[in-house]
Amino acid sequence: MPDAGNGMVNSLLHKEYPFTGKRLDLDALSYHYLDEGSGPPVLMLHGNPSWSFYYRNLVIALRDRYRCIVPDHIGCGFSDKPDDDSYEYTLSRRVDDLERLIDYLGITGDITLIVHDWGGMIGMAYAVRHPDKIRRLVIMNTGAFHLPKSKSFPIGLRICRDTSFGTLLVRGFNAFSVAASYVGCKQNPMNADLRALYQLPYDSWQNRIATLRFVQDIPLAPSDKGYELVKKVSEGISQFANLPILVCWGELDFVFDRHFLAEWQNRLPKAEFHLYPDCGHYILEDAKDEVIPLISRFLDSTKE
Repeated sequence: MPDAGNGMVNSLLHKEYPFTGKRLDLDALSYHYLDEGSGPPVLMLHGNPSWSFYYRNLVIALRDRYRCIVPDHIGCGFSDKPDDDSYEYTLSRRVDDLERLIDYLGITGDITLIVHDWGGMIGMAYAVRHPDKIRRLVIMNTGAFHLPKSKSFPIGLRICRDTSFGTLLVRGFNAFSVAASYVGCKQNPMNADLRALYQLPYDSWQNRIATLRFVQDIPLAPSDKGYELVKKVSEGISQFANLPILVCWGELDFVFDRHFLAEWQNRLPKAEFHLYPDCGHYILEDAKDEVIPLISRFLDSTKE
């Protein structure tokens, strides 16, 4: 766990994130996760540069009747943050990690999969591996397919992905996490305390390795690692089209924008879509008073 810095930050963290995490040993790496409540399993997967903290309010809303599983991907949150010699920061490895966690927890099916940002790609890759285990989907500002043909790769991501200057910004100045905490909420901007908690695990050059590696792992060409896996997942999405599916989307997301939304609408025409034109990427923060009850009602109404 990163050093929280002082008693005030520790107190604020405990108030906002009142959980006792658990850990799975992944080849000598500590994989942190929440396992709260009991009942049908609800698997929540975060993206970059957030962590399991993103789902804290949803866990509290659901844990009285669902088993909420929320991992911190390796390099994120309270999981270990190894160097490249000890861990391969790739999509394939992320899916393997998740598979090992689900097997370790003895979850054999009936999974509600809730995904955001990179969690969508990781979670849907797991779902395509194990389609029989997935019961329902909740999708928020994410993708599980290649960059839509109608969208240009954002210049900010290009700089972070492909330049040494981007490496300095992300790992030296925590620019990716800091910027996300400012621009991720539009209707209800995060206050200083909340921004600090989102940035908390990423407090040093070493602890920001995953923040950079996630961006560098975005496959744009067939020669990139993960390109074929993303293609396979993209081709497998249609098999879930008849499941109960809820999509909640902040329309002011500068990456996962209307182009990504259109892909989901095309691929999952029977899904229930809720669009938030004044909200950004972190939809569970920006519209939490609407989205969290909506997810709760959706799960309760589709139990059978």
